[in-house]
Amino acid sequence: MTQINVEHIVLNVPAAPGEDEPRHLGESPLAYVQRTARDKSDRCIEWMGACTNASPSEQELDPNIYVLTADTTVALGDLILGKPEDAEDAKKILSLLSGQTHLVHTAIVLARGNDRRSALSTSRVSFGKISQAEIDQYVSSQESFGKAGAYGIQGLAAKYISRLEGSYSGVMGLPLFETAQLLKDVGI
Repeated sequence: MTQINVEHIVLNVPAAPGEDEPRHLGESPLAYVQRTARDKSDRCIEWMGACTNASPSEQELDPNIYVLTADTTVALGDLILGKPEDAEDAKKILSLLSGQTHLVHTAIVLARGNDRRSALSTSRVSFGKISQAEIDQYVSSQESFGKAGAYGIQGLAAKYISRLEGSYSGVMGLPLFETAQLLKDVGI
């Protein structure tokens, strides 16, 4: 948001109880990412309503402000490659991506009250062949953790990406063009 010169605050909304962002039976990666972005938006709006009488440090939580949420999903066919659970999982995910082209879907939702506006960015990312030694070295950098698909395009993994068709910022997790368009639509 700073990059596109939009004043903002970051809210640390508690995660929903239970499994983190479960995939519904038969749900496509595209439907999944759109639903999870909406769910985050709904949870944030609900949480803000509960915080209206909160401490002075949360006084910025005016229920009339817009909330922006996003979710990013890495998909190899119908397989969603989420955040790795551990080093072995990260190595498995990167081995699957090696020499393949996958899709990165990022859904964003701009919400205020009951008003929801959304956009979607889909990018095609091609990885060159990555040796097991390179995968081991990359995973040991700790960059894989906390990232869908076990990689960050903005970091060391960039040297494995042979082609990108789409939005660099969308692959990072917030497609700035689509975000700016949603904000423009509401006069921000």
